[in-house]
Amino acid sequence: MLTQTHQTGLRDERTDEVVKLVHAKVAPDQRNALAGFVQTYYGQVDPEELAERQVADLYGAALSHWSFARRREPGHARVRVFNPTIAEHGWQSTHTVIEIVNDDMPFLVDSVTMEVNRHGLTLHLIIHPLVAVARDADGALRGMADDGGGPHESFIHAEVDRVPEPSALDALAADVTRVLGDVRAAVTDWGAMRQRMLDIIDEQQRHAPPLAAEELAEGQAFLRWLNDNNFTFLGYRRHELTVVDGQDALKVVPDSSLGILREVAALDAVTAFAALPPEVRAQLRRPELLVVTKSTARSTVHRPGYLDYVAVKRFGADGAVCGEDRFLGLFTSSAYSASPADIPLLRRKVADVVARAGLTPGSHAGKALINILENYPRDELFQTNGDDLLHTAVGILHLGERQRFRLFVRRDPFERFVSCLIYAPREHYTTELRQKWQAILVQAFNGTGITVTAVPTPFDRAANGLLLDYVPGVDGWRASYYGMHEWIGVAWYALRSTL
Repeated sequence: MLTQTHQTGLRDERTDEVVKLVHAKVAPDQRNALAGFVQTYYGQVDPEELAERQVADLYGAALSHWSFARRREPGHARVRVFNPTIAEHGWQSTHTVIEIVNDDMPFLVDSVTMEVNRHGLTLHLIIHPLVAVARDADGALRGMADDGGGPHESFIHAEVDRVPEPSALDALAADVTRVLGDVRAAVTDWGAMRQRMLDIIDEQQRHAPPLAAEELAEGQAFLRWLNDNNFTFLGYRRHELTVVDGQDALKVVPDSSLGILREVAALDAVTAFAALPPEVRAQLRRPELLVVTKSTARSTVHRPGYLDYVAVKRFGADGAVCGEDRFLGLFTSSAYSASPADIPLLRRKVADVVARAGLTPGSHAGKALINILENYPRDELFQTNGDDLLHTAVGILHLGERQRFRLFVRRDPFERFVSCLIYAPREHYTTELRQKWQAILVQAFNGTGITVTAVPTPFDRAANGLLLDYVPGVDGWRASYYGMHEWIGVAWYALRSTL
């Protein structure tokens, strides 16, 4: 195993070889700038990655990126995706190369990596130096900033599986550019979205909604908690609830959209709401302060998965719901690691479940129930209502150490997802079994997609959480509570037969 000192020595040695080529090949007036760029460019790269590549190709990659950065329109990213060859570019790689030059900002590397993965490609190398550069007003590159104090730009060099088709290269470049646009929009409007949430709290304190004081106080505490670095704000939009042809409709308030919702057409939001079943649209009229759920849109920024959706309802002078302020983003890691007792909304929900369970405080069963709730999938804890949470948590408690299988199902009230929690004896659990579960549940609930996560459990059993997308209204079974349970039974017995 190489020591840190040895690794640094190998990197410096390889970089020095590239710098020698710079001095041998580059015009005198450009040598120092490019030599300094090379030192920065490869300064944090794994020495073993550098050792696997020819010095001429390392020189070619750095020169290529430097040349690509010579002009960049302020406030815009430059992206190109290509397959370098000796004949065309003067250097070569067995991989497809993505070159990016952008203003430095959060979430760039992880967002680009997500998009590469979405295309089904493997990321083989990523180089991401922050370079202090000097540019003219029109974006022309003058060189490296003399004292390193100039604006820092993000240079990203990514190598992925070879993509031979020109159309696929163009598509990848377009999608990476789109993702970088989402990152820029979210980062640019981050402060405005946070302030918007604080403004909403101020509005509520001046004109209190017609809700119980405890609900209002807890909801406002939750919004402050979100604003305290527990939520990555990615998009915001204000909606008005109107009536069109006798039916509820959502209207986007002009110029209210921020972040990733800036570029989403208002008509798309109105059309999507109108397409929902009447009983689902009626959810918007419910007199409650907050709705915390998952969006049907997947994140393109920072972390993969469905976006978290927090809606704050507004009430008119007549006391009825008249609209909502909608925030899209991602709960941060602290939101998942903190105890539910320290999170507004969750602390109240968990305390209510514990009280309604009727167990003796401090007893073995009482402690086990608290353990179950502490380890309950956090997204589910946010989204599940008190009745469903009580039913599921007590059901898990009754499993105890018994070698039994159990399936718990929750239907999203907005008719978009079915959430399944599956518990089985650990000794019987295999990857093959999990895949069978997935197939059975997708078929039973007419799923169009599935997300699987492992669930911590205090007992000696394996547990998985499965989130299924589905098409509302198909086969008519979802409209009926009894129909839902009939299909749960189908999935139940099919899963038991696999054990």
